[in-house]
Amino acid sequence: MSLSILHDFLDFLDASPTPFHAVENLKQMLDEEGFTELCERDSWVLQRARKYYVIRGASIIAFVCGDQDEIENCPLRLIGAHTDSPCLKITPLPDRSAHSYLQLGIEVYGGALLNPWFDRDLSIAGQVSYLNDDGELISRLINFRRPVAVIPSLAIHLNRDVNGKKSVNPQTELRPIITGGDKLPAFRDLLKRQIRLEQSKNSDVAEILDFDLCLYDTQRAALVGMDNQFITSARLDNLLSCFVAIWSLKNYSGSGTSLVVCNDHEEIGSRSSSGALGTLLNDVLVRLYPHDIARQQVLRRAIMISADNAHGIHPNYPSVHDEGHGPIINRGPVLKFNANQRYATSSKGASWLRCVAKSGGKAVPLQSFVTRADMGCGSTIGPLTASNSGIEVIDLGVPTFAMHSIRELAGAEDFSYLMALFDRFLKA
Repeated sequence: MSLSILHDFLDFLDASPTPFHAVENLKQMLDEEGFTELCERDSWVLQRARKYYVIRGASIIAFVCGDQDEIENCPLRLIGAHTDSPCLKITPLPDRSAHSYLQLGIEVYGGALLNPWFDRDLSIAGQVSYLNDDGELISRLINFRRPVAVIPSLAIHLNRDVNGKKSVNPQTELRPIITGGDKLPAFRDLLKRQIRLEQSKNSDVAEILDFDLCLYDTQRAALVGMDNQFITSARLDNLLSCFVAIWSLKNYSGSGTSLVVCNDHEEIGSRSSSGALGTLLNDVLVRLYPHDIARQQVLRRAIMISADNAHGIHPNYPSVHDEGHGPIINRGPVLKFNANQRYATSSKGASWLRCVAKSGGKAVPLQSFVTRADMGCGSTIGPLTASNSGIEVIDLGVPTFAMHSIRELAGAEDFSYLMALFDRFLKA
């Protein structure tokens, strides 16, 4: 794999502070490779060997149609990932003034590690809807792109027990400071000013109607380690899987039908119109295969990878892993198993993928993960998609440290391994 692809990924991470931005950047990758955008409100006329994508909210599905006249005769391979990551979202009426500081009210999105959010140079990004001075309703992406907020820690002199035990009350302790002074501006006025800076049109912002905004760390994604063997960034879970899946799809040259779905809202249960429990994937499959029986037959033969980061064994905390199931960073993607179907991987599916990993030249190494029997287990879009579609799903991801922190760590070699595996999988 070219080192330039890895640097393209780092740039993608920096340019994708929210799911909306991630989808916009994935869309740009597809546009550059000649994919055609579809609209769900329109009729679709799909042609063999053509490339398409459709966007719903902050979710995207891209696919390449098989090259046979009857698409039902082409094998179907799918890769699923998710565009969202745990973060701090700004509340609808966020203005909080105290002691000459303007702070913002927040909600915690997903299962975030909260302590790492203190003392970071934070910015704001997301989607804003407003009326312009012509009375038009406009929705657009916004990104301040510079440090505009900070959540300062309380000095140790005022909290002597902080290093012994530190719990965080998000309602009272995670309000960021964005400005100070005797006369504090309204947050919506600051949004208006930013929109004016970003937009190229002459029309002005008359009224901010609503927004979907979050805080993010402005520290850029980077390669770290003496030999640059690690990737460190926010949102590695799960933008790494999204990027590699779309990259593999746009370079796909096989004869079968290949599809990538990147859902929003995985971190909060997937219960939304654009989440894995929504209708997006099924709606696209119905358009691809309009005849019920033929579609059922295709889906029974189809195989899907649910790509989501796995917990690498941490050298400081090895006891939280099951003996024999401690994935090591840069030793290959991780097959995830759970007896209670928190992961969808079956022994049959895992065995098939192990054969795929060994095909086509040098084998892609695979590792295995199960949660300790005395600990709970997270989940993915894998079981949800499997139960809704009947597709054979394999849960897999790259080993990661500090998952759900404001800054996570994964392996540069695992990035390459995952890309090689996806390339082989789509052609299998």
